[in-house]
Amino acid sequence: MNASFFGAAALALAALLATAPDRLAAQQAAAVAIDGDDIGGVVRSSKGPEAGVWVIAETTELPTKYAKMVVTDDQGRYVIPDLPTANYTVWVRGYGLVDSPRVRAKPGQQLDLTAVPAPDERSAAQYYPAIYWYTMMRIPPARDFGGTTEIPKNVTLETWRHRMNNTDCIGCHQLGQESTRTIPAQFGRFKSGAEAWARRVASGQTGEFMMNRLAVQLGGAPFKYFGDWTDRIARGELPRHKPPRPQGVERNVVVTSWEWGTEKHFVHDLISSDRRFPTVNPYGKLYGSPEYSSDDMPILDPKTHTVTFFKMPVADPNAPESFGPPFHASAAPRPMLPSAYWGEEKIWSQRANNHNGMFDRKGRVWFAAAVRGIENPAFCRKGSDHPAARVFPLDRSGRQVTMLDAATMKYHFIDTCFGTHHLQFGYDPDDTLWLSGSGPVAGWVNMKVWDETGDAAKAQGWAPFVLDTSGNGKVDEWTEPNQPPEPGKDMRIAGSGPYAVMPHPTDGSVWYTFNVFVGPPGFLRFDPKTRLSEFYAVPKEMIGVRGGDIDRNGVLWGSGSSGGLISFDRRKCKGPLNGPTATGNHCPEGFAYHRYPGPGFEGFEQNSAEASYYTWVDHHNTSGLGDNIPISTANLQDGFVALKDGTMILMRVPYPMGFFAKGLDGRIDDPNAGWKGRGLWSTNGDRTPWLMEGGKGSKPRAVHIQVRPDPLAK
Repeated sequence: MNASFFGAAALALAALLATAPDRLAAQQAAAVAIDGDDIGGVVRSSKGPEAGVWVIAETTELPTKYAKMVVTDDQGRYVIPDLPTANYTVWVRGYGLVDSPRVRAKPGQQLDLTAVPAPDERSAAQYYPAIYWYTMMRIPPARDFGGTTEIPKNVTLETWRHRMNNTDCIGCHQLGQESTRTIPAQFGRFKSGAEAWARRVASGQTGEFMMNRLAVQLGGAPFKYFGDWTDRIARGELPRHKPPRPQGVERNVVVTSWEWGTEKHFVHDLISSDRRFPTVNPYGKLYGSPEYSSDDMPILDPKTHTVTFFKMPVADPNAPESFGPPFHASAAPRPMLPSAYWGEEKIWSQRANNHNGMFDRKGRVWFAAAVRGIENPAFCRKGSDHPAARVFPLDRSGRQVTMLDAATMKYHFIDTCFGTHHLQFGYDPDDTLWLSGSGPVAGWVNMKVWDETGDAAKAQGWAPFVLDTSGNGKVDEWTEPNQPPEPGKDMRIAGSGPYAVMPHPTDGSVWYTFNVFVGPPGFLRFDPKTRLSEFYAVPKEMIGVRGGDIDRNGVLWGSGSSGGLISFDRRKCKGPLNGPTATGNHCPEGFAYHRYPGPGFEGFEQNSAEASYYTWVDHHNTSGLGDNIPISTANLQDGFVALKDGTMILMRVPYPMGFFAKGLDGRIDDPNAGWKGRGLWSTNGDRTPWLMEGGKGSKPRAVHIQVRPDPLAK
């Protein structure tokens, strides 16, 4: 053998060794282990394996439409685990791609998929979360405030940002998805985008109230900015930023969804368990709250994939529909102008106005729901001998408390004098139920008394929010809201009142997010023993706060109006917590700000434009991310965002686009089953399900979000 042979052999061996890692990687990528109820494989495109993209499997062969979604690993591999027996349509969705052709598959099948790179930026942008489109909207410059333009003089830049970030339109709808960044053709043609938006906002049963917010309170100025936004998009302008693909633990997320509700009615919230004892109701049914859209409460059985409805009654057969103030300032009995989707049809009709539910440790489900009309019974009013009424009588309440015994399906009425909105059980021996939406008072129902007597009047109590500005540790004569302070007197405070309610896990106090809509926003603490309150206003740069929760250490977490998660730790306060200076701005050192992911508006890039509606703290690792993890709804990014070890983890529901949650819940079905025995539960709560992907005919979806140890865990 000559030297040339050895030289050629050496070159061949070198080439083989050089390609061996690639071959090995390809073999490893092909080796996706699955069980008989899984679908798995590899996603590739013309560019190679596609990492961090979603694989979606959907079926219509179960009692309700069902879908499961996972994310590929760094080699493009995926496993969709634990699929019910059915035929599925499977496809790939991801940033930088367009949806792949949908293929048929069954559980137990190895299925390699071909991803399709987007042919251009416009095609790619159709799959971006709404926030990337919404931040194309312009915010008025600072010089336009102060009464020099059409913006009312009393509206500040902070007010504008507050209302564009998580209270006005954005508080009920996702803005930026395809249906809101375009104008429905059914409305016809308009001279300007501003005119088109004025017509759009006047549509349907919420038209009157949307017009009041934008045309009256904000002087009609928003129409100009909304119109400019959609006009520029119609001319072809695209988002300035591109979303990153899921990374790290974000690739371990498994999303399961079920259609429930109807195409005309929304589901504000759902409940799966008792947040204090998350093993209550294991593998059990989920109960929805359709608020003012319907009295038909959807109930989902995730084991059988069936949806049933329970007709929620009211105690008073002559009770009116719960529309319009003071019942609810967001809907009317009739459309103001015809809807682009439903014309002049009245699609919402109800009296129960079921806003929110909560399990107790016995497996019963409690609701903030109407019992009767608005006028309170005599025991609530002035002249009553009820202990709370003697201190602070109440004449009206628009929503009260009800309970459904899930075992017997018997429905109970608890007629409260105070209004209700959100509800949480306390950690005291009496299992006290605390409620928000109560206006000028803290309101509660003592479960021990109610269970023993069935007497709503005896079981309930309420007290006004009074700051101890006298500094003596007890409730004294007080000044009324908006009156100047007086030496030696306490101070009663008011505004839009309590929104989220948060019983402290250990010290017996109850916290609220306070004045979300009117008045100085912040966190309020109520002490049931002394009946005194403490108020902590959010710093000006944080603008406001909406839904919130408390962790096991007593730290508060809230969805901020400046695109971040706000935390407040009372233990960090350096000054006195009562006395004449303790009126709201006395503990700035207790606050911290944690920026949400996603881009900001032009000129405000330091803040995300994420319009989070609610924050919930996972006390018991129901999510799989760990104990004591705050999780916010990511309303403009189709999902949720968790803060773990200083890092934001985004969990997107990629299909159908337009997922907009108003709350979440966690449940442990089996503490010994690892990631499969636990998960988060939520529902699409957008008031207009026809605006999400799929359009008219789409129904709300309940979702189960689980975090497995790696993207291929089965």
